[in-house]
Amino acid sequence: MKTTLQFTLFLFLFVQLQLHAQSKSISTTVTGNGDPVLFLPGFASDASVWKTTIEKFSSKNQCHTIDYARFGKVAPIEFPWLPTILEDLKTYIKTLDNPNLVIVGHSMGGTIATWLAAQPGLKIKEIVVIDGLPCTGALMMPDFSPDNLAYESPYNNQLLKMDDKAFEQMAAGMASGMATNTDHQKQIKDRIIKSDRKTYVYGYTDYLKLDVRPFLSQIKVPVTILGAGKPYGKEMATQTYEKQYAQLLDYKLLINENSKHFIMMDAPVWLEQQLISILVK
Repeated sequence: MKTTLQFTLFLFLFVQLQLHAQSKSISTTVTGNGDPVLFLPGFASDASVWKTTIEKFSSKNQCHTIDYARFGKVAPIEFPWLPTILEDLKTYIKTLDNPNLVIVGHSMGGTIATWLAAQPGLKIKEIVVIDGLPCTGALMMPDFSPDNLAYESPYNNQLLKMDDKAFEQMAAGMASGMATNTDHQKQIKDRIIKSDRKTYVYGYTDYLKLDVRPFLSQIKVPVTILGAGKPYGKEMATQTYEKQYAQLLDYKLLINENSKHFIMMDAPVWLEQQLISILVK
């Protein structure tokens, strides 16, 4: 009888854990030992974008790489997509419970990093934003208002109905502006076309709706912003960052004039040098 009860309890807990895992919007891989570093990829990217970076730093740091739901190998989740990810990342950081945690985020991952840094009660030592803005929607739409963005829109419906060939052509065009090397462009394109289409379309709407600017003044930890100078040049990039981060009390801004959006691909040595000064102390 006792054995039966123990087995029943074990089975119940196992099922609950499986259901909990299936509802997760993120998946985490931990590599190395030392102070923790949370690496957040950008939209339509997965943990593999950090491969070279992890190889450099996992000997001295405990590297936590993230995959988002249906980018990479994580199953799709219900919508809203990004708000669920934000809450799951908050829970993950609370579980780490380490005051030495540094968050490194690329693009949307950088936006998420600033949002997390503004949340009360989270133990975060410092954040590094790699070519990311607190409100990408405001950059793309002069009359930006998150209330004007919805899942059901003519543009989103067009993307959902687009055939695979046309979608791949669109992805290739986008990738060409994000990295210089053609092999890297193909990697970016392949990640986009392998993503869940609905997650890609509605998830991007979530991303454009996210506006962290009102919360920037609440950030009390050091912030380093590493920006890309291409294709618009250092001066315009600097103006964009200074305008978007105007409410951030203090930050360090460095622009790599020769890099496109994926700095870890276009300028890996430069990126490594900047991260060494922060992570290896």
